[in-house]
Amino acid sequence: MKTNYEIRYAAHPEDSKSYDTTRIRRDFLIEKIFVPNEVNMVYSMYDRMVVGGALPVGEVLTLEAIDPLKAPFFLTRREMGIYNVGGPGIVKAGDAEFELDYKEALYLGSGDREVTFESKDAAHPAKFYFNSLTAHRNYPDRKVTKADAVVAEMGSLEGSNHRNINKMLVNQVLPTCQLQMGMTELAPGSVWNTMPAHVHSRRMEAYFYFEIPEDHAICHFMGEVGETRHVWMKGDQAVLSPEWSIHSAAATHNYTFIWGMGGENLDYGDQDFSLITDLK
Repeated sequence: MKTNYEIRYAAHPEDSKSYDTTRIRRDFLIEKIFVPNEVNMVYSMYDRMVVGGALPVGEVLTLEAIDPLKAPFFLTRREMGIYNVGGPGIVKAGDAEFELDYKEALYLGSGDREVTFESKDAAHPAKFYFNSLTAHRNYPDRKVTKADAVVAEMGSLEGSNHRNINKMLVNQVLPTCQLQMGMTELAPGSVWNTMPAHVHSRRMEAYFYFEIPEDHAICHFMGEVGETRHVWMKGDQAVLSPEWSIHSAAATHNYTFIWGMGGENLDYGDQDFSLITDLK
């Protein structure tokens, strides 16, 4: 196995206005998440969130404590949320073992223990996408399925944004320190997410897009309300959203995305909305 990581530094919104396409993609887009028998991650200076993925194909992959953590184990001072977006898989955390099927999630609290990822069938490997944030105390590990989620049905087909927001690793379902994660599924014929756009200056966010056919693409919108930018993305890619940035998207096909937030509060509804007509 191989572990790869990179550090992404935070940007001032005034500075980001001058970024060209290459710089925007370099600083915010995470293109390589799943590579066979690798664990890939980005250590972001936005609330020190780590965004990454593991794709075990005939091997057991270990979640290694990368150097920026300066810790004996990855979870020594961190909590983690994991979603399986591939075939059936197993996550082991210390003496505990969790089986995760497609679109099932796992919360791991902080504490010194080894974490490993493996697939049940190498021909249909599991794909483990994860977000991790610093944690000031330990909360119990717990598997969460869509049956456990707080589901909000929003939007309409007429508005091209009929969707189900599955709030899964959130404080209405289980206790966490900072981490809030969920999964939004768009209905066929709908392409817009998170519209009207909003920001929440108390929290940053990361979006991971999947269930996008190979010959289709998604356009993620970011930036300030009066100075937006866009990032064209493919499936199985993620994008960082600073606390000052909107985060919305439209695609050429319906899709699913996993959102993860970290910051100073756990209130999912703590958002500052903008009118659609104010976007520039």
